Amino acid sequence: MDEFSTRTYGTSGLDNRPLFGETSARDRIINMVVGGFTSVVVLVSSAVDPFSFKPLPLPEPLNIFFAVCILLACGSTIMLIFWYRQGDLEPKFRKLIYYMLATIVLLCLCANLYFFDVR
Repeated sequence: MDEFSTRTYGTSGLDNRPLFGETSARDRIINMVVGGFTSVVVLVSSAVDPFSFKPLPLPEPLNIFFAVCILLACGSTIMLIFWYRQGDLEPKFRKLIYYMLATIVLLCLCANLYFFDVR
């Protein structure tokens, strides 16, 4: 390592931690995979399922309400992701974001089980 690849961060020794806001290629790939999977699940659960596979010309109001609840849960997570990418949140919030994304996926799974009347 040369003197330009390490930082001291105000400490006496050299430190190889990335600066706040920098991410490794592995972290970016994990973020893209988790975000992409969650986006597809939310899209299917909130935009397609409530309006399809129903004999009635209009979807049931409870299905639309369930889809709106999913989208509202996504709103707070999207705001956290936005703040995290701007650097306003500490890196420890990444675990909270992953937890919220997992919760949204489980909510979408529950919604799909309800939409298709699985008992």
